[in-house]
Amino acid sequence: MFISEKEIEIRYAETDQMGVVYHANYLVWMEIGRTQLIEDLGFTYAGLEADGYLSPVTDLSIKYKAAMRYGGTATVRTWIESHGKLRTTYGYEILHADGKVAATATSEHVVVRKDTFRPVSLRKIDPVWDAKYVEIAKRVD
Repeated sequence: MFISEKEIEIRYAETDQMGVVYHANYLVWMEIGRTQLIEDLGFTYAGLEADGYLSPVTDLSIKYKAAMRYGGTATVRTWIESHGKLRTTYGYEILHADGKVAATATSEHVVVRKDTFRPVSLRKIDPVWDAKYVEIAKRVD
């Protein structure tokens, strides 16, 4: 299984008064991780958009396990949990610098036409990208 990793410096602006990372920032980090995975595989999300497609989130699940704090670093590990005809589920682990798991998550996405928001198979618009996801997915639906 292919796993992409991206290190993120925890900035003061991402924390609350207690110095703990605000929960919504994990979602931003997941998006950074997803973008990094796509780039590590040789594709770009910006290219997908330029071709007239988007990939909105249709489902999201996150479990917080250990608070992260200002001044540390977070490592976002991202992989393809499952890939099917219309849906791709990304898996995530967000880790402290010492490897302790801070959060685990999944996000489900579909590819849609930018102008109509109608779903379209990744296989139809980019067969090479689709084949790579099939190859590295933990599970193919």
